[in-house]
Amino acid sequence: MPDSNPLQQPRVGCGAVIQRADGAVLLVKRGRQPEQGHWGLPGGKVDWMEKVEDTVVREVREETGLHVTVVRLLCVVDHFEPELGQHWVASVYLARPLDDAEATSLEPDAILALDWFTADALPAPLTRSARSGLSELSLLR
Repeated sequence: MPDSNPLQQPRVGCGAVIQRADGAVLLVKRGRQPEQGHWGLPGGKVDWMEKVEDTVVREVREETGLHVTVVRLLCVVDHFEPELGQHWVASVYLARPLDDAEATSLEPDAILALDWFTADALPAPLTRSARSGLSELSLLR
């Protein structure tokens, strides 16, 4: 087990595999570390005393303008970035849009691009959380 520093604590995050009725999923291109430039899931940091599922809904709305409902937990990802001094534990949920609103990047520094992708046309590279969540849905082979 690695040496622990009492000042270093894992951070709690979450992400959403947002899947439309036609099967396409929304992915965002990250503008910040960790995994800057990779295609990943909308999501973010869980706030103090906030339920993780509530965080998913809030973060998706803040980042993309979409209103979603959480369907189920897909997986939990341990993400270690020693060179950045970061350790994230991220729950990844399946979510569905509640309406036909258009997704848009509301945080242009954090999200460089976003788009809907089908399983046979996923972009690369993908973040760890995106790979794990998409694998759970059998969208990533």
